[in-house]
Amino acid sequence: MKLLLDENLPKRLKPDFPGHEIFTVRDQNWNGIKNGELLKLLIDTNFDVLLTFDKNLQYQQNFLKYTITVFVLSAHINSYEELAKLSPLVKKYLDENSLPVGAVVIQLN
Repeated sequence: MKLLLDENLPKRLKPDFPGHEIFTVRDQNWNGIKNGELLKLLIDTNFDVLLTFDKNLQYQQNFLKYTITVFVLSAHINSYEELAKLSPLVKKYLDENSLPVGAVVIQLN
């Protein structure tokens, strides 16, 4: 699958998802692009998933319009050490046959 790490996530997360094509916003030269436009770009360039730390994204975008999976990583801070704890939960979704459309909040219970 083709994954994009939003600019609010550490690029050190890339190796946490072996077997997938994973890019950062910086890799794509998409820095500063607003969420709605970013979601359109993701669809137009055949990305499957956006990973973000932006907890408001799920309320700001109409996911009937943007048919893509967005994993909202929910932690106290966006450090690699905290977010890496969520990687196994994301991997479970990636291993399923079909991804949910829209925002999925990923957090430790």
